[in-house]
Amino acid sequence: MVFLVSPARTNGLRADQLAVSRSPMGEALRAGRAPLGDVFTWLSALYFRGKLTYAHAFAERSTYIMAPGLGLVPAAHPIGVAELRAMAAIDIESDAFAEPLRRDATRLRHRGHVVLLGSIATGKYVDTLLDVFGARLVFPASFVGRGDMSRGGLLLRAARAGTQLEYTPVQGAVRHGKRPPRLPRVASTEPRRSARQG
Repeated sequence: MVFLVSPARTNGLRADQLAVSRSPMGEALRAGRAPLGDVFTWLSALYFRGKLTYAHAFAERSTYIMAPGLGLVPAAHPIGVAELRAMAAIDIESDAFAEPLRRDATRLRHRGHVVLLGSIATGKYVDTLLDVFGARLVFPASFVGRGDMSRGGLLLRAARAGTQLEYTPVQGAVRHGKRPPRLPRVASTEPRRSARQG
């Protein structure tokens, strides 16, 4: 089974901040050795972290990230500021995004079922992947109707529990559904601090 992870937004304020940050991630990015998965997690926080954690929990060696303009690349693929800015210039609804994606997806077309961890409402990459994989392209059924933060939380919980979500084919799926109930709160294992402790 192959996992395909949709990209994080690379053209926002957080990307600009990371490019000049003095943090270890910022320094690695300027040196051209920041892992793509770590950069996207930094940019997107919970949602991308959930997708990547889940994919690594069940198929780390068969996980690929959709990188605008680069196609499908492993999470460990190193990038620099120039690559980050180049990705930011590419619209995911454009052929510049779809053609590298199609190229790399075609190389994976004989790998069995392919799990899409991302929105199925985004036509350009969903339609491209459907053209290549057809009925073998599946996604977590519980994604329908959920926002990004809810999906991220759902994926993190499933990864921690070691239980894969139920998948359903993208082909013929309802792409916009009724919002499901909120995820139940997870009890904190950390001791509660008093007001005096700050």
